[in-house]
Amino acid sequence: MNYDALFSSVGQGLQQSAIRQMGTVAAQNPNLISLAPGYPDPGTFAWDAYLEITEALLTQRGRATLQYGPTQGHPPLVAACVDLLRERGIAATPQELLITTGSQQGLDLVARVLLDPGDVVLVELPSYTGAIAAFKNVQASLVGIPQQADGIDLEALDDTYRRLAHDGRRVKFLYLVPNFQNPTGLLVSLAKRRALLEWASRRDVLLVEDDPYGALYFEDTTTAAETRPIKADDTGQRVIYLTSFSKTLSPAFRTAIMVAPPALADRFEIGKQAADLCTSNFDQAIVLEAINRGVLARQLPLLRQHYQRNRTVMESALRASLGEAATWVTPRGGFFLWVSLPDAVDTHRMIARAVAQGVIYVAGGAFFVDGTGANTLRLSFSLATPEKIVEGVTRVAAAVKEELAALGAAALVGR
Repeated sequence: MNYDALFSSVGQGLQQSAIRQMGTVAAQNPNLISLAPGYPDPGTFAWDAYLEITEALLTQRGRATLQYGPTQGHPPLVAACVDLLRERGIAATPQELLITTGSQQGLDLVARVLLDPGDVVLVELPSYTGAIAAFKNVQASLVGIPQQADGIDLEALDDTYRRLAHDGRRVKFLYLVPNFQNPTGLLVSLAKRRALLEWASRRDVLLVEDDPYGALYFEDTTTAAETRPIKADDTGQRVIYLTSFSKTLSPAFRTAIMVAPPALADRFEIGKQAADLCTSNFDQAIVLEAINRGVLARQLPLLRQHYQRNRTVMESALRASLGEAATWVTPRGGFFLWVSLPDAVDTHRMIARAVAQGVIYVAGGAFFVDGTGANTLRLSFSLATPEKIVEGVTRVAAAVKEELAALGAAALVGR
């Protein structure tokens, strides 16, 4: 049977995640050092605490722990999340909250509830591939805005909006990751965050703020105050805020928070009913106990120290192995280091060389919606040990040097 004719226009247009694709490559070759996926280090998981919590839930709480729960979320966890958000400066009511199955579900709900085919979404250049996929899957039109050292270029943002409005295009929202962006690691300045709120109000546009890394700031360069969410100052109800426990407790719990104005939160909840009815009640109960028992609070300082060390190791290895052939901005938090190579290098084409050297990364072009970024790549320092980070970067450097040598030879042949 020919199934091609059965696919919807969305089904025909689905594209594999470049990040997941590299994960598959790594899984097929256990000798590869993977600097591709943004996975937390499982060595940081609070295993003993989770064992105690799980045993208590199954022996003391009864079978209701394994039952369906409300679509909005486990009510005690919703209440606990209100308190957590308040600590981040966000004054939210339970009616504005939705517990989602990972932040990726939040992005999918935003796409399905707010976007019609042809609607414009403004995104950073580069931007998170999971968000790009969610918005493209509903046939939205994605337009990229370049970034500066302190975040998105505000002048380019408004110029782009005015051009689109002049052409009769409908801009629904701006999507951004202000804290240690995936993939660049950039931190949006506080002044720029306030300016973004003013811009959104003036242009009558929503902001979708994705914040999985805000708690993972590196204390050698950054303070908690510098990661204040845009949502914390959202007096006009223009920000949809997403955050997750995946990077701080465990991604396997698939438990995340979505905050939106009540009228939107209600629609997102209805959309979630059609997707999964509810996020795992058991997972939510574990997360709640981790909050109540202080596990989350104890984890955060340890995680900051751990990933800060890995970041420093990766930077030192890059300087030693590539010198001036690579440039990057030191990440002040999060999981990623964003590398730019000479313009002639195509990092997607170079993957074959990297695999031959025994290492894998994510080619930067996947994060751009305008076809640029071919000379960039994303390295993750979150999963590998310091020793493997050094060896992995050394192997990446060997692939880069091979590529540069080949390009030099090709240039000579072309003369």
